[in-house]
Amino acid sequence: MADITISKKDDVHIRVDCEPSIAQELHSHFSFDIPGAKFHPMYRNKIWDGQLHLFSMFTKQIYVGLKPYVEHFAEVNEYTVDDSKYEQTADKISLEDLKDFISDLKLTSREKPIEVREYQLNAIYQSIKDGRRLLLSPTGSGKSLIIYVLLRWHAQWGVSRKQLIIVPTTSLVEQLYSDFQDYSFLDEEWNASDWCHRIYGTAEKSNTSRITISTWQSLYKLPKNYFKDFQAVYGDECHLFKAKSLTQIMHKCVNSPFRIGTTGTLDGTKTHKLVLEGLFGPVYKTTTTKSLIDAKQLADLKIYAIILQYKDELKKANKDLKYQDEMDFLVQHEPRNKFIRNLTLDQKGNTLVLFQFVEKHGKILHDMVLQKTNNRKVFFIYGGTDTEQRENARKITEKETNAIIIASFGTFSTGINIRNLHNIIFASPSKSRIRNLQSIGRGLRVGDNKSKCKLYDIGDDMSWRSRKNYTLHHMVERIKIYADEEFDYSLIKVDIWLKKQKATLNF
Repeated sequence: MADITISKKDDVHIRVDCEPSIAQELHSHFSFDIPGAKFHPMYRNKIWDGQLHLFSMFTKQIYVGLKPYVEHFAEVNEYTVDDSKYEQTADKISLEDLKDFISDLKLTSREKPIEVREYQLNAIYQSIKDGRRLLLSPTGSGKSLIIYVLLRWHAQWGVSRKQLIIVPTTSLVEQLYSDFQDYSFLDEEWNASDWCHRIYGTAEKSNTSRITISTWQSLYKLPKNYFKDFQAVYGDECHLFKAKSLTQIMHKCVNSPFRIGTTGTLDGTKTHKLVLEGLFGPVYKTTTTKSLIDAKQLADLKIYAIILQYKDELKKANKDLKYQDEMDFLVQHEPRNKFIRNLTLDQKGNTLVLFQFVEKHGKILHDMVLQKTNNRKVFFIYGGTDTEQRENARKITEKETNAIIIASFGTFSTGINIRNLHNIIFASPSKSRIRNLQSIGRGLRVGDNKSKCKLYDIGDDMSWRSRKNYTLHHMVERIKIYADEEFDYSLIKVDIWLKKQKATLNF
């Protein structure tokens, strides 16, 4: 008899039967410290140990996608494994047959025929062959096309497999729907309006369509029964799926053996990666941003890491600020905002200015820019902007050549496609690897009149003697990301109190 027996409970969890001592080992092996847990009230009150436990001692269950990790654990510890009761669901297909299938789709973009790139073909092939995949595919690599081909593949089976696409924003619902219409322009047998139902806001949840595109906010409170007929589920921008509300949705998809997650980047932590692999499947890296830039499939990127310098008396006066107090000071500091305004107005081409705080920063920047420009269209986008306005801004900007979008990171850092974006300015300090790379991706799409993009990343040196301020540390981390990604970047110091700041910038 094997030490460990693996069977499938449903399409979310496997059951691992073993001796209590081995179960304890598995529990410890799949337990991880949560960053920042010590600040949580439940941890302080000793209600929670501050860890994420992926294997349950009580149910003996763990995510289906972590089966390879359980097998590796057994191998390392010399335990025998019996998985004869585990049935894997996947479709058999050859690479040549897949090429024929894709050819029959008559794929288009902007009403012109297109070819699937080799890395997209391989990602599609792996996803069909394995049934489950976490596709790590950078912004601009054509994730929506990969999803489209996969949903067309699943749509061909019998009366078709019922499919669910989960996205984080209403804008992405509309964008995916629009992309599917675009890809099927020459296909007389398939159109998005017949096959796809969109859910956000007050839209009807129940429908007879074979494909549902929805925000997670519209779904997470629905009962388990709502999800029982979905056989294939896609999580777009799935780096967000570590949130409890999103994992709850995936837990309800108990009859969905086909699972594909797509994202441009992970946050770099092991827990994040394992949760997503558990929900969707093993990571498959489709390509890299550097490869796409070298192949001219993305715009050339030049990054200017601007480190603002402050007077000593100001540094000394603010040396003991807590993180949030430092952020509040910086985003409301008038000389800093004037610098951002001037930098924005000096740019030629469509320019995206990203901020974090709406009232304390975004509206201030918007008003300052409006006061100094007369002949440029200026858009202000944040969480309170409705979907139609956001989509209109995106579409209008693609037709413009010299517009300014002042937008919150939350609305424009993830998923929004703007082909004709020439400049990006990070107006607010950020320590998020995901937000950083996703935001950069907004400017990398190649447009009709655009092959290059500039990013201005604004950091702040408020160090006093040996004490380094929080946002400077975050700037250093972002620069490490640029180096890791092999981006072309330059470091530039600017004295914030100088009236002629532009003279110090040799762009």
